[in-house]
Amino acid sequence: MNKFSTFIFTYRKFIIISWIITILLFSYFAFKLPSVLSGNGFIYDGEYIKTEEILEKEFGHSPSTILLIFERKKNVDDTSWKSYIENSIDNLYEVEDLVEVISPFDRKGMMKETIAYGVLSFDKPSDKMGDTVSNIREKLKNENGMNVNITGEPVIVKDLNEASQKDLAKAEMIGLPIALLVLLLSFGSLVAASIPLLIGVVSIIITMGIVYFFHYSFDLSIFILNIVPMIGLALSIDFALLFINRFKEEIKEKSTQDAIMTTIATAGRSVVFSGLCVFIGLLGLMFIQIDIFQNVAIGGMTVVLVSAFCAVTFLPAILSVLGHNINKVTILKEKGNEHGIWSGFAKFVMKRPVIMLIVALTILITGLIPVKDMNLVIPGTDSLPTSYESRVAFERFQDEFVDPEKEDENKVMLVLETNGDVINEENLTLLKTTIDTINKDSLVATIDSPFSLTGITDPAMFYQLVSTNPSPEIAPVLQYYINENKMLTEVYLNKDIKRHEAQDWVREWSEKELEVEANFGGFAKFEQELFDEIFKKAPYGLALVLLSTFFILMIAFRSLLIPLKAIIMNMLSLSATFGIIVWIFQEGHFGLEPVAIALVLPVFVFSLVFGLSMDYEVFLISRIHEEYMVTRDNNAATLHGLISTSKIITSAAAIMIVITGAFAFTGVMPVKQMGVGIALAIFIDATIVRMVLVPSLMKLLGDWNWWFFGQNKVSKNHE
Repeated sequence: MNKFSTFIFTYRKFIIISWIITILLFSYFAFKLPSVLSGNGFIYDGEYIKTEEILEKEFGHSPSTILLIFERKKNVDDTSWKSYIENSIDNLYEVEDLVEVISPFDRKGMMKETIAYGVLSFDKPSDKMGDTVSNIREKLKNENGMNVNITGEPVIVKDLNEASQKDLAKAEMIGLPIALLVLLLSFGSLVAASIPLLIGVVSIIITMGIVYFFHYSFDLSIFILNIVPMIGLALSIDFALLFINRFKEEIKEKSTQDAIMTTIATAGRSVVFSGLCVFIGLLGLMFIQIDIFQNVAIGGMTVVLVSAFCAVTFLPAILSVLGHNINKVTILKEKGNEHGIWSGFAKFVMKRPVIMLIVALTILITGLIPVKDMNLVIPGTDSLPTSYESRVAFERFQDEFVDPEKEDENKVMLVLETNGDVINEENLTLLKTTIDTINKDSLVATIDSPFSLTGITDPAMFYQLVSTNPSPEIAPVLQYYINENKMLTEVYLNKDIKRHEAQDWVREWSEKELEVEANFGGFAKFEQELFDEIFKKAPYGLALVLLSTFFILMIAFRSLLIPLKAIIMNMLSLSATFGIIVWIFQEGHFGLEPVAIALVLPVFVFSLVFGLSMDYEVFLISRIHEEYMVTRDNNAATLHGLISTSKIITSAAAIMIVITGAFAFTGVMPVKQMGVGIALAIFIDATIVRMVLVPSLMKLLGDWNWWFFGQNKVSKNHE
């Protein structure tokens, strides 16, 4: 570390210039990142994808469709209404990749008195349709008393992308000014307060520039635009706060070079260990083979590496140039820590460790009780703010034209494969037997198949009627539902079925031996595969995070109890966080409409906050350990560590809460829940854990805190 710090100080100007060049280079690609983001990231390579490919390639289903929702006021006459719809659709025939147009006049049931819908089918995936959606919107115009809106997956994907960008800008406008105020209160001088923000912005820009290049190998989710800045800004400022705080302490009595050397050896070491803990927390996400988890893992790990590297190179280089000027432009006079509120509270807690421990545990256990009722769902249209036309139009379409008995969420797409052509009496008998077997299930409401839709339920009779020259009434059914050796069947589950029951149903039937080969698709299959992948792989990630964190902290502090305590406290505080999130969002408190919890929230919040919380643990225990190695007095070391780090940890936590909590004021629901979840977890960690649990347990365990594999406890008297 001495050689490293000497190198930083000697070549400080060269390092600063190198970073400036790097910033300029990656800025260009950072601004291009939004253009390569697509989809919500919930893609898993399983049976659902295979069935979708069969439907597209063999049954002619389009990769994406857009709905046109036409509406008129009651005073608009029928002639004007018809002309408006026809002209609107005629304007769209030149749109790129359009393969089919279904007008409201083409089929029954697509038009009501004041509302109608049309369908546009495209030969392009939904996540690649951004420009097409913009083109359609430009071509469609509202007229007197008549309007048209578009919706569907491609439109919702594009709107989610735009909403995420707006949310990011909004959160930054809320969070950064307040963060600057907290930094001013922490450091007093404008120069010292500005540097952490600079480091944060630099880390984010470079990370987003690097992430841009990942799109050549991965499909990047639109949510990465929120996650990377959320992690990067909070983590970078945390690192910078710790580093600058130590530098300001050292430079009071030392030269700039000596202050830099000591700061890198102490705070720099803590940054490395903290970054490693956060990195491993995110690495655990890589076990889950779903795009959004892979995206967040890669983006998050990148921003951790960039933030840590920036904090131990660019930041000390800047401080080496500034030296004593770090205290320039003083606005607020700094207050010492010795007689602060945290000092008094720490002494209060350490005098009553058992009582305070019981109080803290009671609060946390009470908070985690609602966890048992957590309802996890995959974010859909309701992720968008209610002000977006695509969401409003979709809900109107659902209300007006979708049969409650046949909603897409309850529909299972089933492709049955036979040996040889379907139009064969033996194969038709096997198919009918399979369909009848499934139809007997108590959770099945109805099944649409060539047999039910033609009214011909006898396989032999069906074969006779369709094998030669099918009637005009039967031909369209055959064309839509049969292709060579495959028959499409649409299974509708009971409308009141719960989501987990639908998932269980499709999982069980996928595993059964049927008369013919069956490929399951539809929303229930989509959800089932994602949930199964998460619940199957998440324990591996959890094991990696817990074991790695334990060994890292054990090596860092040469203690068995310190890492064990840290992990247990983190698990308890995170469980309480999830319980409170359920209470706020799912039960609808603080004026919020009750809404289910996004599937990604528990996994993401755990992966992010577990590592981020370890930041504070490392910062605090490093200082206690440093003092203990000198005095061998556990109680004095604990008190000194709490007093010397409480202000900076509180400031770091406050900034983290402000930056992540600012996303609570955004519109995209999963991002809102994520921001509140992280802010709440950090608040619990910085108050109940750091202020109550840590001093209580440190006092109760005494010198046993530092026991390590038979290493004898060394008392202060022996020292």
